[in-house]
Amino acid sequence: MHKNWIGGEWIGAADIQQNINPSDITDVVGEYVRATRTDVEMAIGAAHHALHGWAHSTPQQRADVLDRIGHELLTRKDDLGALLAREEGKTLAEAVGEVTRAGQIFKFFAGEALRISGDVLASVRPGIGIEITREPVGVIGIITPWNFPIAIPAWKIAPALAYGNTVVFKPADLVPGSAWALAEIISRSGLPAGVFNLVMGRGTVVGAALLGDPRVQAITFTGSVGTGQQVLQQAAAQHKKVQLELGGKNPLVVLKDADLETALNCAIQGTFYSTGQRCTASSRIIVERAIYDAFNHALVERTRALRVGHALLPETQIGPVADPSQLQQNLDYIDIGRQEGARLLCGGERLQADTNGYFFSPAIFSEVDNGMRIAREEIFGPVASVIAADDYEHALALANDTAFGLCAGICTQSLKHATHFKREAQVGMVMVNVPTAGVDYHVPFGGRKGSSYGAREQGRYAVEFFTTVKTAYTST
Repeated sequence: MHKNWIGGEWIGAADIQQNINPSDITDVVGEYVRATRTDVEMAIGAAHHALHGWAHSTPQQRADVLDRIGHELLTRKDDLGALLAREEGKTLAEAVGEVTRAGQIFKFFAGEALRISGDVLASVRPGIGIEITREPVGVIGIITPWNFPIAIPAWKIAPALAYGNTVVFKPADLVPGSAWALAEIISRSGLPAGVFNLVMGRGTVVGAALLGDPRVQAITFTGSVGTGQQVLQQAAAQHKKVQLELGGKNPLVVLKDADLETALNCAIQGTFYSTGQRCTASSRIIVERAIYDAFNHALVERTRALRVGHALLPETQIGPVADPSQLQQNLDYIDIGRQEGARLLCGGERLQADTNGYFFSPAIFSEVDNGMRIAREEIFGPVASVIAADDYEHALALANDTAFGLCAGICTQSLKHATHFKREAQVGMVMVNVPTAGVDYHVPFGGRKGSSYGAREQGRYAVEFFTTVKTAYTST
Protein backbone atom coordinates (compact mmCIF):
# COMPACT_ATOMS: atom_id res chain seq x y z
CA MET A 1 0.00 0.00 0.00
CA HIS A 2 1.35 3.42 -1.01
CA LYS A 3 0.99 6.12 1.68
CA ASN A 4 1.00 9.90 1.77
CA TRP A 5 4.21 11.80 2.60
CA ILE A 6 3.46 14.32 5.35
CA GLY A 7 5.96 16.14 7.53
CA GLY A 8 8.78 13.77 6.64
CA GLU A 9 6.81 10.56 7.33
CA TRP A 10 4.75 8.08 5.34
CA ILE A 11 1.19 8.33 6.68
CA GLY A 12 -1.51 5.75 5.99
CA ALA A 13 -5.27 6.17 5.69
CA ALA A 14 -8.36 3.98 5.86
CA ASP A 15 -9.60 4.90 2.38
CA ILE A 16 -7.66 2.99 -0.28
CA GLN A 17 -8.10 2.97 -4.06
CA GLN A 18 -6.84 0.63 -6.74
CA ASN A 19 -4.90 2.13 -9.64
CA ILE A 20 -6.10 0.34 -12.80
CA ASN A 21 -4.23 -0.07 -16.10
CA PRO A 22 -6.46 1.33 -18.92
CA SER A 23 -4.73 -1.00 -21.39
CA ASP A 24 -5.81 -4.01 -19.33
CA ILE A 25 -8.38 -3.42 -16.62
CA THR A 26 -7.46 -6.72 -14.94
CA ASP A 27 -4.01 -5.28 -14.16
CA VAL A 28 -3.90 -3.45 -10.82
CA VAL A 29 -0.92 -1.08 -10.86
CA GLY A 30 -1.06 -0.63 -7.09
CA GLU A 31 -3.10 0.44 -4.08
CA TYR A 32 -2.90 4.05 -2.92
CA VAL A 33 -4.35 5.75 0.13
CA ARG A 34 -6.72 8.70 -0.06
CA ALA A 35 -6.11 11.53 2.36
CA THR A 36 -8.70 12.83 4.80
CA ARG A 37 -9.19 16.51 5.54
CA THR A 38 -7.23 15.98 8.75
CA ASP A 39 -4.33 14.58 6.71
CA VAL A 40 -4.35 17.67 4.48
CA GLU A 41 -4.43 20.01 7.45
CA MET A 42 -1.48 18.10 8.92
CA ALA A 43 0.43 18.51 5.62
CA ILE A 44 -0.34 22.23 5.48
CA GLY A 45 0.81 22.60 9.07
CA ALA A 46 4.06 20.80 8.28
CA ALA A 47 4.67 23.00 5.24
CA HIS A 48 3.89 26.13 7.22
CA HIS A 49 6.26 25.10 10.02
CA ALA A 50 9.08 24.31 7.56
CA LEU A 51 8.67 27.49 5.52
CA HIS A 52 10.99 29.84 7.44
CA GLY A 53 13.94 27.47 7.39
CA TRP A 54 13.60 26.56 3.72
CA ALA A 55 12.99 30.16 2.64
CA HIS A 56 16.30 31.07 4.29
CA SER A 57 18.24 28.09 2.97
CA THR A 58 21.14 28.78 0.65
CA PRO A 59 20.73 28.71 -3.13
CA GLN A 60 23.34 25.94 -3.22
CA GLN A 61 21.33 23.77 -0.84
CA ARG A 62 18.23 24.12 -2.99
CA ALA A 63 20.19 23.55 -6.20
CA ASP A 64 21.77 20.36 -4.85
CA VAL A 65 18.41 18.90 -3.83
CA LEU A 66 16.79 19.61 -7.19
CA ASP A 67 19.79 18.26 -9.08
CA ARG A 68 19.65 14.99 -7.13
CA ILE A 69 15.95 14.61 -7.94
CA GLY A 70 16.55 15.33 -11.62
CA HIS A 71 19.47 12.91 -11.77
CA GLU A 72 17.45 10.01 -10.34
CA LEU A 73 14.52 10.69 -12.68
CA LEU A 74 16.84 10.55 -15.69
CA THR A 75 18.62 7.45 -14.40
CA ARG A 76 15.31 5.64 -13.86
CA LYS A 77 13.46 6.94 -16.90
CA ASP A 78 12.76 3.46 -18.29
CA ASP A 79 11.18 1.87 -15.21
CA LEU A 80 9.32 5.06 -14.30
CA GLY A 81 8.16 5.36 -17.91
CA ALA A 82 6.78 1.82 -17.79
CA LEU A 83 4.86 2.71 -14.62
CA LEU A 84 3.47 5.86 -16.25
CA ALA A 85 2.41 3.94 -19.37
CA ARG A 86 0.66 1.30 -17.25
CA GLU A 87 -1.37 3.71 -15.17
CA GLU A 88 -2.22 6.46 -17.71
CA GLY A 89 -2.19 4.63 -21.07
CA LYS A 90 0.43 6.75 -22.80
CA THR A 91 2.65 4.71 -25.13
CA LEU A 92 5.90 3.53 -23.59
CA ALA A 93 7.99 5.83 -25.80
CA GLU A 94 5.89 8.85 -24.86
CA ALA A 95 5.96 7.89 -21.18
CA VAL A 96 9.75 7.54 -21.09
CA GLY A 97 9.96 10.89 -22.86
CA GLU A 98 7.74 12.46 -20.21
CA VAL A 99 9.90 11.15 -17.35
CA THR A 100 12.97 12.46 -19.17
CA ARG A 101 11.36 15.85 -19.41
CA ALA A 102 10.57 15.80 -15.69
CA GLY A 103 14.22 15.09 -14.93
CA GLN A 104 15.35 17.91 -17.20
CA ILE A 105 12.93 20.29 -15.50
CA PHE A 106 14.38 19.59 -12.06
CA LYS A 107 17.90 20.05 -13.36
CA PHE A 108 16.93 23.32 -15.06
CA PHE A 109 15.51 24.73 -11.83
CA ALA A 110 18.55 23.53 -9.92
CA GLY A 111 20.39 26.10 -12.01
CA GLU A 112 17.67 28.71 -11.55
CA ALA A 113 18.00 28.42 -7.76
CA LEU A 114 21.49 29.89 -8.19
CA ARG A 115 20.29 32.69 -10.46
CA ILE A 116 17.64 34.45 -8.38
CA SER A 117 18.33 38.07 -9.21
CA GLY A 118 17.35 41.51 -7.97
CA ASP A 119 18.15 45.15 -8.62
CA VAL A 120 19.97 47.96 -6.89
CA LEU A 121 18.76 51.37 -8.02
CA ALA A 122 19.49 54.96 -7.15
CA SER A 123 16.60 56.83 -5.60
CA VAL A 124 15.30 60.07 -7.04
CA ARG A 125 15.98 61.44 -3.56
CA PRO A 126 19.55 62.09 -2.41
CA GLY A 127 21.09 59.86 0.25
CA ILE A 128 18.74 56.92 -0.25
CA GLY A 129 19.50 53.52 -1.79
CA ILE A 130 16.94 51.07 -3.19
CA GLU A 131 17.12 47.28 -3.30
CA ILE A 132 14.56 45.16 -5.19
CA THR A 133 14.59 41.49 -4.19
CA ARG A 134 12.52 38.38 -4.78
CA GLU A 135 11.26 36.28 -1.88
CA PRO A 136 9.26 33.03 -1.75
CA VAL A 137 5.47 33.35 -1.70
CA GLY A 138 5.00 30.79 1.09
CA VAL A 139 3.09 27.51 1.21
CA ILE A 140 2.08 26.50 -2.33
CA GLY A 141 -0.86 24.18 -3.01
CA ILE A 142 -0.19 22.22 -6.20
CA ILE A 143 -3.06 20.44 -7.97
CA THR A 144 -2.24 18.49 -11.15
CA PRO A 145 -4.20 16.56 -13.84
CA TRP A 146 -4.04 12.95 -14.99
CA ASN A 147 -2.79 13.38 -18.56
CA PHE A 148 0.84 14.25 -17.69
CA PRO A 149 1.20 12.62 -14.26
CA ILE A 150 4.90 13.31 -13.76
CA ALA A 151 5.86 16.20 -16.08
CA ILE A 152 3.22 18.67 -14.90
CA PRO A 153 3.96 17.98 -11.22
CA ALA A 154 7.65 18.48 -12.02
CA TRP A 155 7.17 21.86 -13.66
CA LYS A 156 5.23 23.10 -10.62
CA ILE A 157 7.15 21.45 -7.76
CA ALA A 158 10.65 22.23 -9.07
CA PRO A 159 10.29 26.04 -9.29
CA ALA A 160 8.31 26.15 -6.05
CA LEU A 161 11.22 24.52 -4.21
CA ALA A 162 13.92 26.37 -6.16
CA TYR A 163 12.58 29.75 -5.05
CA GLY A 164 12.26 28.76 -1.37
CA ASN A 165 8.57 27.86 -1.06
CA THR A 166 7.16 24.80 0.68
CA VAL A 167 4.71 22.48 -1.07
CA VAL A 168 1.53 20.51 -0.49
CA PHE A 169 1.02 18.43 -3.64
CA LYS A 170 -2.29 16.87 -4.69
CA PRO A 171 -2.03 14.69 -7.82
CA ALA A 172 -5.01 13.56 -9.90
CA ASP A 173 -6.96 10.84 -8.14
CA LEU A 174 -7.00 8.77 -11.34
CA VAL A 175 -3.20 8.39 -11.61
CA PRO A 176 -1.48 8.43 -8.21
CA GLY A 177 1.32 6.03 -9.17
CA SER A 178 3.71 8.36 -11.00
CA ALA A 179 3.11 11.11 -8.45
CA TRP A 180 3.89 8.74 -5.59
CA ALA A 181 7.07 7.57 -7.33
CA LEU A 182 8.16 11.21 -7.74
CA ALA A 183 7.35 11.91 -4.10
CA GLU A 184 9.37 8.88 -3.02
CA ILE A 185 12.39 10.23 -4.89
CA ILE A 186 11.87 13.69 -3.37
CA SER A 187 11.61 12.13 0.10
CA ARG A 188 15.22 10.89 -0.24
CA SER A 189 16.62 14.08 -1.78
CA GLY A 190 17.76 15.79 1.42
CA LEU A 191 14.82 18.16 1.89
CA PRO A 192 14.05 19.08 5.50
CA ALA A 193 10.86 17.51 6.88
CA GLY A 194 7.71 19.36 5.85
CA VAL A 195 9.17 21.23 2.88
CA PHE A 196 7.45 18.84 0.47
CA ASN A 197 4.23 16.95 1.23
CA LEU A 198 2.16 14.52 -0.86
CA VAL A 199 -1.58 14.17 -0.19
CA MET A 200 -3.33 11.84 -2.61
CA GLY A 201 -7.12 11.75 -2.78
CA ARG A 202 -10.31 13.26 -4.07
CA GLY A 203 -10.52 16.87 -5.14
CA THR A 204 -13.64 17.37 -3.05
CA VAL A 205 -11.57 16.55 0.05
CA VAL A 206 -7.95 17.45 -0.65
CA GLY A 207 -8.50 20.32 -3.07
CA ALA A 208 -11.20 21.86 -0.92
CA ALA A 209 -8.95 21.77 2.15
CA LEU A 210 -6.09 23.45 0.27
CA LEU A 211 -8.37 26.17 -1.02
CA GLY A 212 -9.97 26.81 2.34
CA ASP A 213 -6.85 27.06 4.50
CA PRO A 214 -5.41 30.59 4.93
CA ARG A 215 -1.93 29.15 5.55
CA VAL A 216 -1.78 28.23 1.85
CA GLN A 217 -0.66 31.44 0.15
CA ALA A 218 -0.89 30.29 -3.47
CA ILE A 219 -2.59 27.67 -5.64
CA THR A 220 -1.30 26.43 -8.98
CA PHE A 221 -3.85 24.27 -10.80
CA THR A 222 -3.97 22.46 -14.12
CA GLY A 223 -7.25 20.80 -15.08
CA SER A 224 -10.71 21.34 -16.48
CA VAL A 225 -12.26 24.73 -17.16
CA GLY A 226 -15.17 24.19 -14.77
CA THR A 227 -12.99 23.14 -11.85
CA GLY A 228 -10.51 25.91 -12.61
CA GLN A 229 -13.24 28.53 -12.38
CA GLN A 230 -14.23 27.19 -8.96
CA VAL A 231 -10.60 27.26 -7.84
CA LEU A 232 -10.27 30.88 -8.94
CA GLN A 233 -13.42 32.00 -7.15
CA GLN A 234 -12.56 30.28 -3.87
CA ALA A 235 -8.90 31.33 -3.93
CA ALA A 236 -9.72 34.94 -4.79
CA ALA A 237 -12.04 35.17 -1.78
CA GLN A 238 -8.96 34.59 0.43
CA HIS A 239 -6.59 36.71 -1.69
CA LYS A 240 -4.48 33.69 -2.59
CA LYS A 241 -2.16 33.97 -5.54
CA VAL A 242 -3.59 31.82 -8.36
CA GLN A 243 -2.18 30.21 -11.48
CA LEU A 244 -4.52 28.25 -13.78
CA GLU A 245 -3.84 26.17 -16.89
CA LEU A 246 -7.13 24.98 -18.33
CA GLY A 247 -8.42 23.80 -21.69
CA GLY A 248 -7.71 24.37 -25.33
CA LYS A 249 -9.43 24.10 -28.71
CA ASN A 250 -6.31 24.62 -30.71
CA PRO A 251 -6.29 25.33 -34.44
CA LEU A 252 -3.82 23.98 -36.98
CA VAL A 253 -4.05 26.07 -40.16
CA VAL A 254 -2.98 24.33 -43.37
CA LEU A 255 -2.54 26.70 -46.30
CA LYS A 256 -2.60 25.60 -49.92
CA ASP A 257 1.14 26.22 -50.28
CA ALA A 258 2.02 23.94 -47.34
CA ASP A 259 4.32 20.97 -47.77
CA LEU A 260 1.80 18.11 -47.60
CA GLU A 261 4.08 15.71 -45.74
CA THR A 262 4.87 18.33 -43.09
CA ALA A 263 1.21 19.24 -42.70
CA LEU A 264 0.11 15.62 -42.34
CA ASN A 265 2.81 14.95 -39.77
CA CYS A 266 1.75 18.01 -37.76
CA ALA A 267 -1.91 16.99 -37.93
CA ILE A 268 -1.36 13.35 -36.96
CA GLN A 269 1.06 14.03 -34.11
CA GLY A 270 -0.70 17.10 -32.80
CA THR A 271 -4.19 15.61 -32.93
CA PHE A 272 -3.88 11.93 -32.11
CA TYR A 273 -0.67 11.22 -30.19
CA SER A 274 -1.10 10.76 -26.43
CA THR A 275 -4.60 9.64 -27.49
CA GLY A 276 -5.49 13.29 -28.02
CA GLN A 277 -5.44 13.78 -24.25
CA ARG A 278 -3.37 16.96 -24.32
CA CYS A 279 -4.50 20.54 -23.79
CA THR A 280 -2.22 21.48 -26.71
CA ALA A 281 -3.80 18.99 -29.16
CA SER A 282 -4.80 20.22 -32.64
CA SER A 283 -8.51 19.53 -32.35
CA ARG A 284 -9.45 21.97 -35.15
CA ILE A 285 -7.66 21.54 -38.48
CA ILE A 286 -8.42 24.53 -40.69
CA VAL A 287 -7.58 23.82 -44.33
CA GLU A 288 -7.72 26.12 -47.35
CA ARG A 289 -10.57 25.06 -49.63
CA ALA A 290 -8.25 24.62 -52.63
CA ILE A 291 -6.63 21.56 -51.00
CA TYR A 292 -9.44 20.56 -48.61
CA ASP A 293 -10.53 17.31 -50.28
CA ALA A 294 -7.01 16.13 -51.09
CA PHE A 295 -5.80 16.84 -47.58
CA ASN A 296 -8.76 15.01 -46.02
CA HIS A 297 -8.15 11.97 -48.22
CA ALA A 298 -4.49 11.78 -47.22
CA LEU A 299 -5.27 12.43 -43.55
CA VAL A 300 -7.81 9.60 -43.45
CA GLU A 301 -5.30 7.19 -45.00
CA ARG A 302 -2.66 8.08 -42.40
CA THR A 303 -5.15 7.93 -39.55
CA ARG A 304 -6.48 4.51 -40.47
CA ALA A 305 -2.92 3.19 -40.53
CA LEU A 306 -2.27 4.22 -36.90
CA ARG A 307 -1.83 1.23 -34.59
CA VAL A 308 -4.05 1.44 -31.51
CA GLY A 309 -3.22 -0.96 -28.69
CA HIS A 310 -1.68 -1.78 -25.33
CA ALA A 311 0.55 1.06 -24.19
CA LEU A 312 3.50 -1.21 -23.40
CA LEU A 313 3.66 -2.91 -26.81
CA PRO A 314 6.47 -1.46 -28.94
CA GLU A 315 4.34 -1.33 -32.10
CA THR A 316 1.57 0.72 -30.48
CA GLN A 317 1.26 4.33 -31.67
CA ILE A 318 -1.97 5.26 -29.89
CA GLY A 319 -2.67 3.92 -26.42
CA PRO A 320 -6.02 3.57 -24.65
CA VAL A 321 -8.25 6.32 -23.36
CA ALA A 322 -7.52 6.98 -19.68
CA ASP A 323 -10.75 5.71 -18.12
CA PRO A 324 -14.39 4.75 -18.85
CA SER A 325 -15.77 8.26 -18.37
CA GLN A 326 -13.34 9.74 -20.90
CA LEU A 327 -14.14 6.93 -23.34
CA GLN A 328 -17.86 7.62 -23.00
CA GLN A 329 -17.25 11.34 -23.50
CA ASN A 330 -15.44 10.60 -26.77
CA LEU A 331 -18.29 8.39 -27.96
CA ASP A 332 -20.86 11.02 -26.97
CA TYR A 333 -19.08 13.67 -29.04
CA ILE A 334 -19.10 11.35 -32.06
CA ASP A 335 -22.88 11.25 -31.77
CA ILE A 336 -23.03 15.02 -31.25
CA GLY A 337 -20.95 15.65 -34.38
CA ARG A 338 -23.20 13.47 -36.51
CA GLN A 339 -26.33 15.11 -35.13
CA GLU A 340 -24.87 18.54 -35.92
CA GLY A 341 -24.40 17.56 -39.55
CA ALA A 342 -20.67 16.90 -39.68
CA ARG A 343 -19.45 13.97 -41.76
CA LEU A 344 -17.51 11.24 -39.93
CA LEU A 345 -14.75 10.17 -42.31
CA CYS A 346 -13.21 7.48 -40.10
CA GLY A 347 -12.89 6.15 -36.57
CA GLY A 348 -14.94 7.08 -33.56
CA GLU A 349 -15.54 3.55 -32.30
CA ARG A 350 -14.55 1.52 -29.27
CA LEU A 351 -12.03 -1.10 -30.33
CA GLN A 352 -11.45 -4.63 -29.08
CA ALA A 353 -7.92 -5.87 -28.43
CA ASP A 354 -6.14 -8.86 -26.91
CA THR A 355 -6.59 -7.22 -23.51
CA ASN A 356 -9.70 -5.62 -22.07
CA GLY A 357 -8.90 -1.91 -22.26
CA TYR A 358 -10.43 1.44 -23.16
CA PHE A 359 -9.38 1.51 -26.82
CA PHE A 360 -10.86 4.07 -29.21
CA SER A 361 -10.22 4.56 -32.93
CA PRO A 362 -8.97 8.07 -33.88
CA ALA A 363 -11.78 9.99 -35.56
CA ILE A 364 -11.95 12.65 -38.27
CA PHE A 365 -14.96 14.85 -39.01
CA SER A 366 -15.20 16.86 -42.22
CA GLU A 367 -17.80 19.43 -43.29
CA VAL A 368 -17.50 21.01 -39.85
CA ASP A 369 -18.77 24.50 -39.16
CA ASN A 370 -16.80 26.44 -36.55
CA GLY A 371 -20.02 27.04 -34.63
CA MET A 372 -20.64 23.32 -34.00
CA ARG A 373 -20.10 21.96 -30.51
CA ILE A 374 -17.39 19.61 -31.76
CA ALA A 375 -15.50 22.72 -32.92
CA ARG A 376 -16.20 24.78 -29.78
CA GLU A 377 -15.85 22.39 -26.85
CA GLU A 378 -12.74 20.55 -25.70
CA ILE A 379 -13.28 16.83 -26.30
CA PHE A 380 -9.90 15.79 -24.86
CA GLY A 381 -9.68 12.76 -27.10
CA PRO A 382 -8.40 11.74 -30.55
CA VAL A 383 -11.16 13.52 -32.48
CA ALA A 384 -10.33 16.01 -35.24
CA SER A 385 -12.66 18.53 -36.84
CA VAL A 386 -11.51 19.59 -40.32
CA ILE A 387 -12.86 23.02 -41.25
CA ALA A 388 -12.66 24.62 -44.72
CA ALA A 389 -11.31 28.16 -45.13
CA ASP A 390 -11.59 30.36 -48.21
CA ASP A 391 -8.11 31.89 -47.86
CA TYR A 392 -5.49 32.85 -45.28
CA GLU A 393 -7.50 35.73 -43.83
CA HIS A 394 -10.54 33.49 -43.38
CA ALA A 395 -8.37 30.77 -41.80
CA LEU A 396 -6.93 33.26 -39.30
CA ALA A 397 -10.40 34.48 -38.36
CA LEU A 398 -11.58 30.90 -37.81
CA ALA A 399 -8.47 30.13 -35.75
CA ASN A 400 -9.16 33.05 -33.42
CA ASP A 401 -12.90 32.38 -33.19
CA THR A 402 -12.77 30.40 -29.95
CA ALA A 403 -13.10 30.96 -26.23
CA PHE A 404 -9.67 29.37 -25.77
CA GLY A 405 -6.21 30.67 -26.56
CA LEU A 406 -3.53 28.17 -25.59
CA CYS A 407 -1.70 27.48 -28.84
CA ALA A 408 -2.11 27.61 -32.62
CA GLY A 409 -0.17 26.18 -35.53
CA ILE A 410 0.23 26.97 -39.18
CA CYS A 411 1.68 24.95 -42.05
CA THR A 412 2.87 27.14 -44.91
CA GLN A 413 5.90 27.95 -47.03
CA SER A 414 5.02 31.64 -47.02
CA LEU A 415 7.23 33.73 -44.76
CA LYS A 416 4.68 36.55 -45.07
CA HIS A 417 1.79 34.44 -43.77
CA ALA A 418 3.89 32.72 -41.08
CA THR A 419 5.11 36.07 -39.75
CA HIS A 420 1.62 37.56 -39.76
CA PHE A 421 0.14 34.49 -38.06
CA LYS A 422 2.73 34.56 -35.27
CA ARG A 423 1.69 38.14 -34.52
CA GLU A 424 -2.07 37.88 -34.96
CA ALA A 425 -2.93 34.45 -33.52
CA GLN A 426 -4.67 35.12 -30.18
CA VAL A 427 -2.78 32.48 -28.22
CA GLY A 428 0.13 32.09 -25.84
CA MET A 429 2.14 29.76 -28.10
CA VAL A 430 2.47 29.60 -31.90
CA MET A 431 3.96 26.76 -33.94
CA VAL A 432 5.03 27.13 -37.58
CA ASN A 433 5.42 23.83 -39.47
CA VAL A 434 5.68 21.89 -36.20
CA PRO A 435 2.88 20.12 -34.23
CA THR A 436 0.95 22.20 -31.70
CA ALA A 437 1.48 19.49 -29.08
CA GLY A 438 5.09 19.32 -27.97
CA VAL A 439 6.86 22.14 -26.15
CA ASP A 440 10.28 22.69 -24.58
CA TYR A 441 10.81 22.74 -20.82
CA HIS A 442 13.02 25.85 -20.63
CA VAL A 443 10.61 28.38 -22.18
CA PRO A 444 7.26 29.83 -21.04
CA PHE A 445 4.10 27.71 -21.26
CA GLY A 446 0.62 29.19 -21.13
CA GLY A 447 -2.17 30.82 -23.07
CA ARG A 448 -4.77 33.54 -23.25
CA LYS A 449 -8.54 33.92 -22.95
CA GLY A 450 -10.16 30.88 -21.32
CA SER A 451 -7.04 28.72 -21.43
CA SER A 452 -4.90 30.31 -18.73
CA TYR A 453 -4.95 32.69 -15.80
CA GLY A 454 -2.02 34.22 -13.99
CA ALA A 455 1.70 34.02 -14.62
CA ARG A 456 3.28 31.67 -17.15
CA GLU A 457 4.65 28.26 -16.23
CA GLN A 458 8.10 26.82 -17.01
CA GLY A 459 11.39 28.43 -17.90
CA ARG A 460 12.65 31.61 -16.26
CA TYR A 461 9.14 33.06 -16.36
CA ALA A 462 8.10 30.68 -13.54
CA VAL A 463 9.75 33.11 -11.13
CA GLU A 464 6.81 35.50 -11.56
CA PHE A 465 4.37 33.14 -9.83
CA PHE A 466 6.60 31.48 -7.26
CA THR A 467 8.15 34.67 -5.85
CA THR A 468 6.96 38.01 -4.57
CA VAL A 469 8.86 41.26 -5.11
CA LYS A 470 10.04 43.42 -2.21
CA THR A 471 11.36 46.97 -2.49
CA ALA A 472 13.59 48.21 0.34
CA TYR A 473 14.74 51.82 0.93
CA THR A 474 17.85 52.61 3.01
CA SER A 475 19.09 56.03 4.07
CA THR A 476 22.82 56.21 3.44
